[in-house]
Amino acid sequence: MTLQGRHITRREPAKVMRLSRLGSMHQCRLSFMRVLTRRMASEGWQFTRPVFDVDDRGVGSAVYTAQGPHRAYSLVAFAHDLPDEKRSDRVIAEAWDATFALFDGVPSKEDIDRLSKNVPLQEAGRVSESELSLSRANRSVRLWAHVVDSLAAGKQPNPKRIDEVGYLMRTTAVYGSGKFGAADRDVIADRDEAQAPFQIEMLSVYLTRTFVRDLVQHMAVAQGGNRAVPLRPDIARRLGIGNSTGLGMAPFIINHPILFNNWIMAREEAVACVRCIPSATKDEVNTFQDLVGRSVLSVKKWRSEHPIQVKKLGALNKDLQTLVAYLAGDVLKQIHPWDRLVTWSESALSEEGQELVASLILEPYGHLVDGLSNCMADSNTDAFRIDGAMPVAAVRDLIQDKFDWALSLDWTAREHCARAWYVSEEKLEPRLGERFEEPIEEYEQPLAPARDAVAAFAALEKWEADQPIAAFLLSHPEHRHTVRRAQMSRLAPYSEVQDNTIGAKTLPIDMLRAKLSFFGATHFDPRSDRWVRICMYAGAPYPEELTQSNADLWVYPEDDT
Repeated sequence: MTLQGRHITRREPAKVMRLSRLGSMHQCRLSFMRVLTRRMASEGWQFTRPVFDVDDRGVGSAVYTAQGPHRAYSLVAFAHDLPDEKRSDRVIAEAWDATFALFDGVPSKEDIDRLSKNVPLQEAGRVSESELSLSRANRSVRLWAHVVDSLAAGKQPNPKRIDEVGYLMRTTAVYGSGKFGAADRDVIADRDEAQAPFQIEMLSVYLTRTFVRDLVQHMAVAQGGNRAVPLRPDIARRLGIGNSTGLGMAPFIINHPILFNNWIMAREEAVACVRCIPSATKDEVNTFQDLVGRSVLSVKKWRSEHPIQVKKLGALNKDLQTLVAYLAGDVLKQIHPWDRLVTWSESALSEEGQELVASLILEPYGHLVDGLSNCMADSNTDAFRIDGAMPVAAVRDLIQDKFDWALSLDWTAREHCARAWYVSEEKLEPRLGERFEEPIEEYEQPLAPARDAVAAFAALEKWEADQPIAAFLLSHPEHRHTVRRAQMSRLAPYSEVQDNTIGAKTLPIDMLRAKLSFFGATHFDPRSDRWVRICMYAGAPYPEELTQSNADLWVYPEDDT
């Protein structure tokens, strides 16, 4: 990126694509939730609730319709009376507090009746191409009871208790793109509102949050009658939708190399663009300083009991103190302030702090970077075909360029191949097992691209440099996926994780966080090295409040009361 003679390149993949850095990423202007709320506000989307048929036990259905410029989408929600002993966040659960489908258009009574027989069953049911996503959620039992009891008694819930949890319900899965009979991605791929990734899923969660607020208020009225009061809007906005995400999501960034490259490249291009800016205006500086202060509040509210995240949070709090002190020196009034700031952060802050700075410098420059959200979808993977005419030497060069770090590892050592990814027969979900302790190796999935690349590199040594790679693959079809990924890397420099995904010290939560940060999630709370809880849309305006003035920076809390 060049601006007024200053040339700043994107950060190198070897730096950005390490798992520890991917596991330190934060939401930014290009995160999918913020892309959606900005779009809905700028296009003047209209929201209605044509159906709310829920009884005093909290059982029934509701429909929430979002009408955009060209078409409507409707969340069809089903509330259930779930006994405590059946409440589980595990993927093997068979019952939930609420289940949902996002309908393409406005459902008829017949559609709702059909969905009522299938959506509550989730995997055991089936939906149609009229549905774009399928999801479910469970209550945070203690906070739910506190909020209902408070409102029923005519009082507002304690904001500190709300901040401790952050949500009244948490989703345990949001399925799209053809699962269980729902519409394939191709059905919506050419729609303007679906150009950025995961917009349908983000809309489903946004409307789910509104349903949860309405349901808790409904239950308060059922319990308290005329004494009951609704949630005060400022308190309601503090509530997001929780999410429990496990290993099922971890392989995503490996299995979708071009898509993930596009996410990272867009963010890195945005960072490079801002670093090129020769000087910052007073308004731009004020915006940045304000959001640094609001980030301090956000991190103070971030809770985790996992030792790894506790340590990272301690470092991040110190980073923010260091950043505030550094900014007091008027660095932002100097030439190329944002490049100076990023360069300084690389030696002064932890990776958590560095990535927060990278996100924050984008905030004053929506007019420069927001358009990059339209470059984040994947339109190349399905069409990509191996170039069989490429010489063996060229393929070896590509592998060496992308996996140079892996070629120096001893892949016969147990520490480097201690684990194996496989798919659970029961739930068809990815799992990670101990290779030398469990009988799983024969079921291993190709989710170790570095190890496989080293094996392909060694096999290629026996072939003449000028032979076409097609001849090699005829004899060694087991290396097709490696050759394909190597050739993809010419188009997608950020397509490969620059770390071992099957090593003894690998933390799958780093892969989870990388993906979830692009969703726009905050307050990551690992519960082990293999699953994490997050919060989505906390601070966001509800549909009836959404305007262009509040559609974006809601992710940063404004006060600590």
